[in-house]
Amino acid sequence: MWQRIFALSCVILYAIATLPDIGAPGYSCDANVMKKSKKVPTNVNSVRPADIKLIMALGDSLTAANGAGAEDPVAVVLQYRGLAFQAGGDKTLDEHVTIPNILKKYNPNLFGYSNGIGSPNVWEISRLNVAVPGANAKDLPAQARQLVALLQQHTEVVNMKEDWKLLNIFIGGNDICGYCRKPVDDSPYNCAQDIKQAVQIIFDNVPRVIVSLTGMLQLEILRETDTGHYFCQRLHHDECGCESNKNFTDAEIRQACYDYNAYEKQIETDGVFERDDFTFVVQPFFRDTLTPPMENGKPTQKFFAPDCFHFSQWGHALVSTYLWNNILQPVGLKNTIANLSEPATLSCPDATCPFIRTTKNSADCSKYLTPVD
Repeated sequence: MWQRIFALSCVILYAIATLPDIGAPGYSCDANVMKKSKKVPTNVNSVRPADIKLIMALGDSLTAANGAGAEDPVAVVLQYRGLAFQAGGDKTLDEHVTIPNILKKYNPNLFGYSNGIGSPNVWEISRLNVAVPGANAKDLPAQARQLVALLQQHTEVVNMKEDWKLLNIFIGGNDICGYCRKPVDDSPYNCAQDIKQAVQIIFDNVPRVIVSLTGMLQLEILRETDTGHYFCQRLHHDECGCESNKNFTDAEIRQACYDYNAYEKQIETDGVFERDDFTFVVQPFFRDTLTPPMENGKPTQKFFAPDCFHFSQWGHALVSTYLWNNILQPVGLKNTIANLSEPATLSCPDATCPFIRTTKNSADCSKYLTPVD
């Protein structure tokens, strides 16, 4: 039995290693912007990348990285959490770009990222990535409560009061996939209310948090990548019914995704999750991304896992480059378009405002400047 498990593990690891991937060899910035603060910040608007001690994530199968290392559709059921763009820590940054792998360049002692393949209830694999495959926005509050419980339970690695935490959230794909059938339950407004409820749980129970919400993906692009691929079209009939429902027009699916993004942005604009040690920021690089991944002038499946829906490890790494750059861009000046055909060059923190960007330090950074270690 153990021999079979070991053999299967070797096959999986070999597949991950041989699939296309994106690394960032030699990524480095000026030493001053890569250092931690001289004193642990007490204000969320003065948090440098190196000050982040814990990385956490809520979401669905895209944050669980279903199929990221898969070579066939059967393996899409596996959760390759270590490759997840928001929360994965497999490989090194030279080999595979993820937000944790970038942050480890700033703070090698970062904790909370996932490694390997497994479900959210396996602590040794998932750590603080509690994303659940198949989740809708309405499932986020339960994930938030689970995350709070893990933080309270694992005091051997978590200093709840002192550690600065980055919480990455990506949700809504399953909501838009059901929106045409359940326009009230899965509406953009209700999706945003569920996100707010989840963030409220974190806000009420966890200090020193930067919540970074990746805005809704434009699912219209799947219709272009599916063209001519009967297998993909058939899979998506079950996997994302509204994407394959031709009565739900391209214009309607595009507008629905814009609406989801608008309601998510409203949470940030309302400022309901602003206090000295807490903030909420939307990263909007998907908002106006309407062109599918292309190669040689045609839509390519390299961005996707074998089910043509989830991200491949190459796709996770590419998305990470745009998310990281959004995190460092001022609120109001963030890119809203990503080129899904090629990765962005990883940015460095602005020397004049070397922090993870928030609404307040984007408006006036001077009052939050602090010395480095």
